[in-house]
Amino acid sequence: MKLPIQLTLKEIAGLINCEFDGNPDHPVTGLNEIHMVEAGDIVFVDHPKYYDKALNSKATTILINKKTNCPQGKALLISDDPFRDYNKLVRHFQPINYSSKSISDSAKVGVNTVVMPGVYLGNNVTVGDNCVLHPNVVVYDNCHIGDNVIIHANTVIGADAFYYKKRETYFDKMISCGRVIIEDDVEIGSGCTIDKGVSGDTIIGAGSKLDNQIQIGHDTQLGKMCLLASQVGVAGVVTLGDSVTLWGQVGIRSDVKIGTGAVLLAQTGLAEDVPSGKTYFGTPGGEARVKMREVAAVKMLPDVLKKMNNDNVSK
Repeated sequence: MKLPIQLTLKEIAGLINCEFDGNPDHPVTGLNEIHMVEAGDIVFVDHPKYYDKALNSKATTILINKKTNCPQGKALLISDDPFRDYNKLVRHFQPINYSSKSISDSAKVGVNTVVMPGVYLGNNVTVGDNCVLHPNVVVYDNCHIGDNVIIHANTVIGADAFYYKKRETYFDKMISCGRVIIEDDVEIGSGCTIDKGVSGDTIIGAGSKLDNQIQIGHDTQLGKMCLLASQVGVAGVVTLGDSVTLWGQVGIRSDVKIGTGAVLLAQTGLAEDVPSGKTYFGTPGGEARVKMREVAAVKMLPDVLKKMNNDNVSK
């Protein structure tokens, strides 16, 4: 999330009433979570396990719950609860502004685009030319849809990220301030859900085709010409290269990278990166030929055990 104007470290500290360590005029230009940060951004960290990762990330301002040595060229915001204060900053720069109209006054719809009854377009939504939005499609604030896009009935674009911090008696929600970007020539089936980025963008690459009842998590990025079959579930911060195919009921954990042209066969459960051009199968997912041999070997076990028992009896 980029700030509307550049602020200083001292000004940001004043917004959340916390100490700071660094040049008071140190520039701050954005807010991002750890997977998306770049120079000028604030990132928060509240667990010693992730201190080094945050301090050595591209972020130049670290919202942290302990005084520590700060890398050169960076600055610290020292808070007793970085998660809470990060949410405060998000809400300050992106206040709640619900639209009560089916199509917000600030939404923009291109030429020759068909918007069917029951469609909701939130604030600052843009829809390109020659699109078709079928009944009851919902597009949350700030999302962008390119040209020649078809979205079928009851699909939701831009719902909040599934991102919570566990407190002692409740789950504390991280406020999502990102977007969904759907590039040109995409088709999305009915009953799909594509979550906005926590602080960046969830992207569906040009020419990709999604079947019905698919879930795409926050900050996930699909390359161009990807093909996803029904009931696929992709967690947050997953990266798919171009021309990736995910067959029915594939499940992918967070922070995984899938290379260009890779194929995941039906019901694969993936927990590791996949190189380009590989075909994976099974749970946990592995190279399809290897997993098929494993399945064949398991089928042979009863006969092997029976033979072993017979051999023991004959002795």
